[in-house]
Amino acid sequence: MFRITEDDRAIARLAIPALGALAAEPLVALVDTAFVGRLGEVPLAAMGVVTGILGLAFFVFIALAYAGTPLIARAIGIGDRNRAAQLAGQSLFVAAVLGAAGLVLVEGAAPQLVGLMGAGPDVAPHAVSYLRIRGLGLPALLMITVGHSVYRGVGDTRTPMFISIGLSLVNLVLDPVFIFGFGWGLAGAGFASVIAQTLGGGAFSYFFLTGRTGLVLRRVRPRWKDLRELIGAGTALFVRTSAIVAALTVAVAVAARLGDTEVAAHQVAAQVYIFLSLVVDAVAIAAQNLVAGHLTTDRAAACRFSQRMLLWGLSWGVLLAAVFWLMRHDLPGWFTTDPAVTALVITLMPIVALSQPLNGLVFVLDGIMIGATEFTYMAKAMVFAATVGCLLMLMAGSISAVWWALVAMNVLRLATLYRRYRLVVM
Repeated sequence: MFRITEDDRAIARLAIPALGALAAEPLVALVDTAFVGRLGEVPLAAMGVVTGILGLAFFVFIALAYAGTPLIARAIGIGDRNRAAQLAGQSLFVAAVLGAAGLVLVEGAAPQLVGLMGAGPDVAPHAVSYLRIRGLGLPALLMITVGHSVYRGVGDTRTPMFISIGLSLVNLVLDPVFIFGFGWGLAGAGFASVIAQTLGGGAFSYFFLTGRTGLVLRRVRPRWKDLRELIGAGTALFVRTSAIVAALTVAVAVAARLGDTEVAAHQVAAQVYIFLSLVVDAVAIAAQNLVAGHLTTDRAAACRFSQRMLLWGLSWGVLLAAVFWLMRHDLPGWFTTDPAVTALVITLMPIVALSQPLNGLVFVLDGIMIGATEFTYMAKAMVFAATVGCLLMLMAGSISAVWWALVAMNVLRLATLYRRYRLVVM
């Protein structure tokens, strides 16, 4: 029987606001797409190209956020707030360097980056212009990423939630004003996003400098000891994230090879799959803080929280599986009106639904291992699982086989992560 405990309340205090912050970004993307879609096929295609480029950049940046959270939480857990403040300061320094480098790269190499994405002659000029506008927001995006990292480390997921919701509302208001009111079209959507991101980054910066995080940042200058730890953790997490991205990219490539209907059905199923992961990702964020904060001082508490969060992940997975199993015939119609695509998505929905309990365990274990700072092991395990998954996908003769290969990859992730979990946490 699932009985609510004090541990559950502690998990919920972190996970529920984290879910609000996680949901804000995809909602902004949906709003942008809806408004730009009214401008026609070319602007929408240009936005798709730039979204792909910025998506790759985001996966690089997210490693920074994941690396900082457990290191800061661990320092606070052992009572060393000065060390936590130093790590936060070094995170800001790394963010500033990466933000500046990203800005220079995007502004200087926008045509080449768009060319690598294979944009056609009609789309490319719009994509280059839009990418250069969005590139102006990269420094602020890095500050937002670090802001989430630091606040999760100190155990506050409410402040990032409010900032995320705030910048989403700014974007929502500015989009129609700039796109249609001022007649700026696609460029208007870009400027709306940049202004929203700049305000979000500014809010985090203000909170950092005024001590609202509870940490007094005495220095933001380079400190090799802290940088080495952050860069080492970030590099391992980058390898792990890159392996995930590679597997998902291979899945799209194989689906495209199978046919237009197959790749369209895969896109719909993938969007449902990603949206479903938000709930469990919020629990994984709670795991990063709670495990890191307790493992060095109270191993029994870290184990207790971990077991409870795994139960949360499994329970959410079972609930989502039941809901989407019941909706498997109706849900595809929300995303496509093409009869052939709809029929194919319906055949994939049982796989998506039945994989949810497995995913719930895998994603929470991911968060636990990040909290335990097992970065190198996670990278090796993910590369192994992704390699096997990719090989299975390349042999797939149907889109269903591609999705079963993704399930097999997550089975391997579960097996490898659980083995390490038993050694370092239990």
